[in-house]
Amino acid sequence: MDPLSRRSMLKLGGWTIAGAFAGRVAGKGDSGSVTPLMSPAGYADVSLLAGPMLDQFRAHHTTLLAMDENALLKPFRIAAGLPAPGDDLGGWYSTAIAFNPPADMHGFIPGHSFGQYLSSLARAHAVTGDAATRQKVQRLVAGFAPTITPNFYAGYPLPAYTFDKTTIGLIDAHAFAGDGRALAVLNLATDAALPHLPEKALTRPEMAARPHPNAAFTWDESYTLPENLYLAWRRGAGERYRTLAARYLLDRDYFEPLARGENVVPGKHAYSHVNALSSAAQAYLVDGNERHLLAAKNGFGFVLAQSFATGGWGPDERFIVPGTGALGASLSTTHSSFETPCGAYGHFKVARYLMSVTGDSRYGDSMERVLYNTILGALPMQPDGTAFYYADYNDTGSKTYFDLKCPCCSGTLGQIVADYGISSYLLNERGVFVNLYSPSSLRWRQNGSTLALEQATAYPLDSGVSITVSTATPQTFSISLRIPAWAGPNTEISVNGKRTERPVIAGAFHEIRRTWSDTDRISLLLDMPVRLEAVDDQHPDLLAVMQGPLALFAVGDRFLPFQRRELLTIKQTATRSSDWRVRTPDGAQIFRPYFAVGSTPTRLYQPVST
Repeated sequence: MDPLSRRSMLKLGGWTIAGAFAGRVAGKGDSGSVTPLMSPAGYADVSLLAGPMLDQFRAHHTTLLAMDENALLKPFRIAAGLPAPGDDLGGWYSTAIAFNPPADMHGFIPGHSFGQYLSSLARAHAVTGDAATRQKVQRLVAGFAPTITPNFYAGYPLPAYTFDKTTIGLIDAHAFAGDGRALAVLNLATDAALPHLPEKALTRPEMAARPHPNAAFTWDESYTLPENLYLAWRRGAGERYRTLAARYLLDRDYFEPLARGENVVPGKHAYSHVNALSSAAQAYLVDGNERHLLAAKNGFGFVLAQSFATGGWGPDERFIVPGTGALGASLSTTHSSFETPCGAYGHFKVARYLMSVTGDSRYGDSMERVLYNTILGALPMQPDGTAFYYADYNDTGSKTYFDLKCPCCSGTLGQIVADYGISSYLLNERGVFVNLYSPSSLRWRQNGSTLALEQATAYPLDSGVSITVSTATPQTFSISLRIPAWAGPNTEISVNGKRTERPVIAGAFHEIRRTWSDTDRISLLLDMPVRLEAVDDQHPDLLAVMQGPLALFAVGDRFLPFQRRELLTIKQTATRSSDWRVRTPDGAQIFRPYFAVGSTPTRLYQPVST
């Protein structure tokens, strides 16, 4: 029997996933393409308001604008034999004869993150409408065009990796910064890269089996190419990109086993294989092959089943073997617990795809967990390429910058912070889905009218969310609120001061459909119980303290011993404070969310006695 026709169920990390797509109602068109149940709001339609997400976006936007354009273009100009004035960025980004992996990683992948910086700037322009940002995007595209040459990839360790980033940068410059030359430049860049790409997607073992001068040449990620190639085709770059996308789908070794429910994740490079799940999602949206959707769903489920309490995954950038206790063991063996900006970006993308297609709010729960416990706490990037890379969940953890400039995570940070708005709201013909609770506003078209809503909240440091509707005339539509699966029984929703009659169910969207008038207000009060989460089944006495979406880190120069019941007495020290406290006979321990952690030592998982 075809595995896709069985009603067998996979239980993954608390999620039940049906092999036959129970409950999925996304529509398939005549061409085989799929219309999602909901779609993210546009970049320009969401405004972040005063709060940590806006602060982080603004700080990074300022950094991107300050980055030296000659330094960004220098590796390409050198390869093309053109004048290359200015300083090097250094680290992974610049050409360096010292490159000798793994002993010396300077000059690892020159110019690799150029496309991601370009993408980040283009998205930032779409968010802000800032003219200086658009002008910088257009200067960078214009400066990059004459440097394009196949010589750039001669002897280059990761041609597919860097071409993938170039692709998203150019198609975002076209779509979000209005650069009319960008798709033509993409065609030139594609012509230059193709002779250096493999004939199909290759696994890392297949790359390692090829002749190569050193290990760095075995790490290329051709299996991540399809997502951005499909997007290039969608945005008008030409049919060649749809053909190329299909050519680089890692079906035999990855998507087909995942679709059958086989956990082939262990041992694989973490971020790139989560990123590849977005290629499966795009393949499903374009061609309607349900095996690709099932591969994305099951693959993401396997990832969630081996995630830390923060939502992060992949210690030392590898997925662990389930049932071995390797996740708990990593707390004492590595400080490289989660590849934060890259991992968060990849996580947000595939979760957004899956929520759009399935309507399952729990994908939003996973985004929220990653938001507040990982990426929002990333140290800010500097204009010289100094960047944050790994979150550290070690028993003696700390928050530090990476030792080399311009690592891969320097590129994805700008992309995910620009995506905060489109991750917050999704839309369909019935109305709006509120996914992330943060100070923000949304404008959209419904029933031929322009509508708006505004969130006011200090969540997750406070449990209340207020949403005010703006409409020139009364309009009938739905506002659906994501109720997290962790929400307690005292969660309440009221409209204009009157509690809704329908029960509030955790782990689902709560739809409020009515005729809305100007200044109508929704009040959401989330019951945020304290709970404890073990790092894995093999270490039941290594516990993270959770309240609502927050994983709380013990901070300070010493860490107290705890009994399980003592951790459950944790209290926020004041309303909207970022400090929590546990008192024991040995003293008091302060806990903080990751975004409130500075340079002080940290411990995520507390060893407890009964």
